[in-house]
Amino acid sequence: MKYIEFGIGNTWFVRTEMEQPDGTETEAKGIIRPVKFRSVYLRVWIRRTVWIADSREGFKRMQKTSSRFKFILGIRSEL
Repeated sequence: MKYIEFGIGNTWFVRTEMEQPDGTETEAKGIIRPVKFRSVYLRVWIRRTVWIADSREGFKRMQKTSSRFKFILGIRSEL
């Protein structure tokens, strides 16, 4: 999967994160093309709680071990 994200809390305001089939992840500044749209999502991370609203998967709430603040609008794409 490829995640193109816009917002505060990541390394860059606009970044692309690529998740390989073996589970490893890499990130790059900006938008890496091509974009094969799968869904759009909003992720809000306050302290250890993350709320995600995804156009395809619906609403999720998760707990994380690290404490952060992020406000991200993203596009989920195929690699």
